[in-house]
Amino acid sequence: MIFCFSGTGNTRWAAQHLAEATGERLALMSGEDTRYTLAEDERIGFCFPVHGWQPPRLVRNFIRRLTFSSEKPLTSHYCYALVTCGDSIGLTMEMLDGELAKKGLRTHSSFSLVMPESYVCLPFMYTDTPQREKEKIEQATQDLNTYTRLITERRKNEHHTKRGFMPWVLSHVIGAYFNSRMISDRKFTVDTANCIHCGLCAKVCPTRDIRMTGNDDGASTPEWLHDGRCTCCLSCYHHCPRHAINYGSITRRRGQYYFGHPQ
Repeated sequence: MIFCFSGTGNTRWAAQHLAEATGERLALMSGEDTRYTLAEDERIGFCFPVHGWQPPRLVRNFIRRLTFSSEKPLTSHYCYALVTCGDSIGLTMEMLDGELAKKGLRTHSSFSLVMPESYVCLPFMYTDTPQREKEKIEQATQDLNTYTRLITERRKNEHHTKRGFMPWVLSHVIGAYFNSRMISDRKFTVDTANCIHCGLCAKVCPTRDIRMTGNDDGASTPEWLHDGRCTCCLSCYHHCPRHAINYGSITRRRGQYYFGHPQ
């Protein structure tokens, strides 16, 4: 069983690769199901993007609701985590293990993949250049093949992660502020002059935080629900074919990225 959350597609690409290699099921963490029956010797994998050097709130909440039934003790199932990030992950894996411990689980091995940058809501944050994007994906492909072999072989105590400089500060100071104060959908806006009313933003939103509402001329435009479900993955922003969606004013001058986008 592979539990996956993905916004712009980096993590979904990795999780699908693992599912194909192991022959195991892929379940979305953004779904409503949280009860699962494990097959004998089925692996338990968690795949998600790092948000502010921490596991996203959505991932934590999913794990807290997660329940398993298994003929064997839960600890007998091989458990691993693979996360994606733009650079480093801080203490994300330690925080994840803290959540899993409440379920009687722990990761036997952990992995991180450096993928193209997608968070562009701060003054110093930009999408990667096409060349850097290409380099990251090429290296990530090599790393993923290595990690897939280790996971398939159920190798334990394999920890291939990039924690970064001062990981405690990254996760518990900067990341804590980011995840408590900067995860909100209230700064999303739509440029109605550029919007083509395609509804793609609502379709790709992994948390279903967008609804299309009609305006005076009968066309539908996106509206964010402001109910706390948004995780600021920016999938809506990056997939908009007309760059009509922005987060505040800063993203009007930023690029767009999603895995597999046309070059």
